[in-house]
Amino acid sequence: MQQGHQLVIYTDGSSRGNPGPGGYGIVLIWGSQKKELSQGYRKTTNNRMELMAVIVALESLTRKNIPVTIYSDSQYVINSIEKKWLDKWIKTDFAGGKKNKDLWLRYAKVARDFQVKLVWVKGHATNPFNNRCDELATQAADGGNHLIDEVYEREG
Repeated sequence: MQQGHQLVIYTDGSSRGNPGPGGYGIVLIWGSQKKELSQGYRKTTNNRMELMAVIVALESLTRKNIPVTIYSDSQYVINSIEKKWLDKWIKTDFAGGKKNKDLWLRYAKVARDFQVKLVWVKGHATNPFNNRCDELATQAADGGNHLIDEVYEREG
């Protein structure tokens, strides 16, 4: 890894109606390089898309065991990870019917390959990268190339 460069990721999720059509947006930043990712889903929830954005961002990386800082406006995602709620949910096999077990387990698996730090940013404010993620997420939710969130549509 080049000195002075750090991998920074911004993520956002959106759903039109909750549940409804949804999408996520991601901006990956490495030095002066930027890459954007987004995808829409036919029927899902905002929280699922917020979490999906973080998962897909990590899954898209080819380098492992590097420090990654992820900025998100989702208190749900940030608190679940940073306050160790997810650790408790995994230990109790999501007792009490915690939502989104499939995505949380997917996150836990991919996050093992990185040194992840999550940072909350205020949504719909002055951060240009968070705002860009919001644009990508809402465009994906409104677009016509939707995937099917099979777990949500089966269990939701």
